[in-house]
Amino acid sequence: MTIIAALIMLAVTLGFLWLLFKLLKRPLMWLIKFLLHALLGYIFLFVFNFIGAWFGLGLSLNWFNAAVVGVCGVPGVIILLILEYLIL
Repeated sequence: MTIIAALIMLAVTLGFLWLLFKLLKRPLMWLIKFLLHALLGYIFLFVFNFIGAWFGLGLSLNWFNAAVVGVCGVPGVIILLILEYLIL
């Protein structure tokens, strides 16, 4: 393979990756934002379980609960508590 052919392949590949990034930029930003909120929800659940242990309250630490808390906030915690203690 000559150097010119390799440079052309590199340019085409970089152009394709640039186009792919441009097309997927918004969905990727939504995914990153969702994952960040889920991580913050996970941290909030950890703190909630630590403080809630004094009052006999607690929720399981999993990514579904973290996503609910991350997206909904405090109302998400209330919804999960209702599901945990009244329905289940």
